[in-house]
Amino acid sequence: MEVQRKTIAKFIAAAFVINLVVMGAGAWFAYQEAPPIPDEITGPEGQTVVTDEQIRDGKKAFQRDGLMNHGSILGNGAYYGPDYTADTLDLKTEHMRQYYARERYDADYGALGSGERAAIDEVVKQDLDDQYDGGDIQYTAAELYAHEQVREEYVERYHEGSHERGVPVEMIDSEADARKFADFALWTAWFSHTDRPDGDHSYTNEWPYAPGAGNDATAAAMTWSVIAMILLVGAAGFGIWLYRSIELPEPSADGLSVPEPADVEIFPSQRAALRFIPVAAGLFLSQVLLGGLLAHFYIERAGFFGIEELFGVHILQLLPFAIAKTWHIDLGILWIAATWLGAGLFLPPLLTGHEPKRQSTYIDGLLGAIVVVTVGGLAGIWLGSKGYLDGQLWWLVGNEGLEYLEVGKLWQVGLLAGFGTWALLSIRGLKPLLDEEPVFGLGHMILYAGGSIALLFTAGFLFTPDTNIAVTEFWRWWVVHMWVEGAFEFFIVAIVGLTLVSMNLLSRRSAEKAVMLQALLVMSTGVIGVSHHYWWVGMPDMWIPIGSAFSTLELIPLVFILYEALGQYRAMSESGGFPYKLPFMFIIASGVWNFVGAGVLGFFINLPLINYYEHGTYLTVGHAHAAMFGAFGFLALGMVSYMLQLSIQPSRWDGSWLRAAFWCWNVGLALMVFVSVLPVGFLQLEVVFTQSYDAARSLAFYNQPIIQTLFWARLPGDTLIILGTVIYAADLVRKRFVLRQSADDPSVDDVAVADGVLNDD
Repeated sequence: MEVQRKTIAKFIAAAFVINLVVMGAGAWFAYQEAPPIPDEITGPEGQTVVTDEQIRDGKKAFQRDGLMNHGSILGNGAYYGPDYTADTLDLKTEHMRQYYARERYDADYGALGSGERAAIDEVVKQDLDDQYDGGDIQYTAAELYAHEQVREEYVERYHEGSHERGVPVEMIDSEADARKFADFALWTAWFSHTDRPDGDHSYTNEWPYAPGAGNDATAAAMTWSVIAMILLVGAAGFGIWLYRSIELPEPSADGLSVPEPADVEIFPSQRAALRFIPVAAGLFLSQVLLGGLLAHFYIERAGFFGIEELFGVHILQLLPFAIAKTWHIDLGILWIAATWLGAGLFLPPLLTGHEPKRQSTYIDGLLGAIVVVTVGGLAGIWLGSKGYLDGQLWWLVGNEGLEYLEVGKLWQVGLLAGFGTWALLSIRGLKPLLDEEPVFGLGHMILYAGGSIALLFTAGFLFTPDTNIAVTEFWRWWVVHMWVEGAFEFFIVAIVGLTLVSMNLLSRRSAEKAVMLQALLVMSTGVIGVSHHYWWVGMPDMWIPIGSAFSTLELIPLVFILYEALGQYRAMSESGGFPYKLPFMFIIASGVWNFVGAGVLGFFINLPLINYYEHGTYLTVGHAHAAMFGAFGFLALGMVSYMLQLSIQPSRWDGSWLRAAFWCWNVGLALMVFVSVLPVGFLQLEVVFTQSYDAARSLAFYNQPIIQTLFWARLPGDTLIILGTVIYAADLVRKRFVLRQSADDPSVDDVAVADGVLNDD
């Protein structure tokens, strides 16, 4: 059947409205159903143990001191340290057992017989299997004893420091703040084992798995996992039918007139856009070097290849894991975003032959602003987590301390302003195309994709350090996951479509229809699919059926994106002398890794029953690296190779170094993910099944010989990724000296593809 672009646009608008309604209702439920912070937690005799202010102050300490990038809370964060929810729940259970053993048998719990231990285990489960009906929380004597013991444990661990655990001295500045952090973590443990009012499961749907505390997977997790599998099969069949039914042009080499690099003139704004590349490359190189350090920290928790001190300062004190991890994440986002921004400003002149006045000056200004925000944000992270920023400054200009949203609010405003400036510059560059195409045209789709990235980023401004952690996580995942599964995927299909048009591999109309269809599939699955992050973080259990359905369907558009890319590659190969094979290799690699990382691994870990046990293990690390670097990073690098090939004197073009880097990255990523990271994840999953979630995240697990061997096995993959990045950076330096001069008087006749694009109806 023939479907017009206008019809697909209507479906996209409808999907957008449905997403808005569902997620808007979800936001309302997030506030209504979030775990309560009681005014007080009291002891058995009515004495005050914890106040709501102490819990909120504990959350601030958790964020300010970067603990989310050392360990995790409710399964979200870093995996180097423990999950604080599971850890405090396990410690609470352990100390309650000890209390009852001494009270009833005047002996340590470990010295009791199996029958006596079983009796105490049952008493502890009954104490913890409580239902909250409002008001203050009242502890039993055993809970009070356990709470006090955990407080002191956290003072010893996070204030006094523990090099064995990789915790620097005074990671939390004071004993008082360490106790408040323990209060906050214990509160999350409390609502993980306490049933909702009139419910039969806890606020976290019985997560984490802790048999000693009575936490086990709910029936809903099993039921909806089965339904999700059925939905995948059915949706795959429907998706294939839909894709084959809608008449899209089959990839074909017939009639192609691919412009040679020598036929394309470079304008001043494109030379300015090229300056984003070395800046992004510097960020990229810093990121992979930090990644190598982070991987090694799992082996030597307080050193680096035996070097315990550097210039008289202990390396763990100088650069703790939490700060290195924070920089590693932020640099990854920044170098990819900077490359995409540069590509988005480079492509418009190819399609329009239009060079707005002072465009290059404005692009240089945007790049300078991005550098300022980047340096300021990274410096603020270090200053904030080291305690140099007082009052509200720690989260306004320092370290907000939430994974992927670490930089202070001021720098987040700067990034948002940068996205806005980019949109305005893109509008200026694409104006001839925007003026003559409908609102669902290809130029508009690029703006919508970039605008959606900025729009979703605003969700990060809807909470403060005082906000309930469950609500905080709700909004944080709006930014993080809707970027990855929605806006970024949308941007990928849009930018690939725009690139194929600039290569004359697709007509503009054909690209518009393909991009719109894939955008419809992405929007119909990825946005609501964010809800699979809400199952175990204190959100209403309605997200289990909603999240399992839509998370499953996220795999479908990724299959089609890969299918389209491979189809175009076959057509390109048939044409013989196609000059842009290297850029297209990166685009194909992006599609493959997108399917493997985001699709296959994402589907596997997002099944509710698997996710219940897997949540926050190394399986997620494998999924994240394959999806983030594999999908989005390779697309960015493909755009770099395309921009460079057009911008370098054709007689001086040499893609051999980039090709070597390409294979280093691909082989290195495959080795890292499949030889080291995923095997560790599967071994963790086995420990969760057979023992508990906390056991799988413990130091004892990581210190096992087989796990340490697998950590060492990551070295070849990491080394290849670093080597590839060094080759890439060196290649950029040498290519800097063979760039062509830009055209002084741009016109549409100077661009081989512009006239065809503008006249394509």
